[in-house]
Amino acid sequence: MTQVVALSGGIGGAKLAFGLQHILPPGDLTVAVNTGDDFEHLGLSISPDIDTVIYTLSGMSNPELGWGRAGDSWNFMAEIERLGGENWFRLGDKDLAVHIERTRRLNAGEKLSGVTADHARHFGVLGRVVPMSNDLVRTMLITDEGTLDFQHYFVARRCEPVVKGIAYAGAADARLPALLQEDLQDPSLQAIVICPSNPWLSIAPILEIPAWREALLEATAPVIAVSPLVNGQAVKGPTTKIMSELQMELSSASIARFYEGIIDGFVIDKSEAHVAPEIGVATHVTATLMKTPADKQRLAREVLEFARSFGRL
Repeated sequence: MTQVVALSGGIGGAKLAFGLQHILPPGDLTVAVNTGDDFEHLGLSISPDIDTVIYTLSGMSNPELGWGRAGDSWNFMAEIERLGGENWFRLGDKDLAVHIERTRRLNAGEKLSGVTADHARHFGVLGRVVPMSNDLVRTMLITDEGTLDFQHYFVARRCEPVVKGIAYAGAADARLPALLQEDLQDPSLQAIVICPSNPWLSIAPILEIPAWREALLEATAPVIAVSPLVNGQAVKGPTTKIMSELQMELSSASIARFYEGIIDGFVIDKSEAHVAPEIGVATHVTATLMKTPADKQRLAREVLEFARSFGRL
């Protein structure tokens, strides 16, 4: 039985997923995670958002960096640097084991969803973590420096190039994992929550998959999105930089328009309350900044209470 399906990218989305996990009974949460950021590096299959979600839900994330494992060491990267290898994308020693095991199993013919489920279980995650698709989808940034894959834009170039457009290679042909299809059609489903991840970099790769969009449009449970903006700015990451470069107003109203036709309700921070009249769906105004575990659980409760107000439960 699945009560809630959450769509998430990395850090921001994982925080709300953490809150949802801690207020729902074990096994009642499924987190569908963006894989548009996935890439191969040093011969390894890297799934940054999946790992961030698993580490966050298991309580093992690095709170200082916001990514990677808490208490990790960096001997591997030190040796890579000594050998003159690529060191722009850093892999901690414990984190490295995850990538090696994922790569081994994928090369043996296993699906990413199966590998991810096993990793989540080994880390003690109470809910389910599922990649948005087992098929390759790659987020590509069209910039003033040419077309860059996500990690080269985000990590190697530190989001500095000016974004002129975004493409999601492979999305048109990608399919939903069977497990997610079942969860989205589960009669016990109470809500579908779009976490406060970057809409264009973390959620759009999911929405660009036709089967995903169709499933959300046909869902009987309410679809609730949470804005990642506080006072017109992103808490973390290049959301507002990209919005500005794509000629969008820096407000939650722009994000609501991006989700138009998909969502039934929208949650915005109290600092953005003045744009609520511009939002074309039911809107809940609250404090969305999640600094502590208590913040994450409170927001999760409010999101689910808001979902219940739609009277479909």
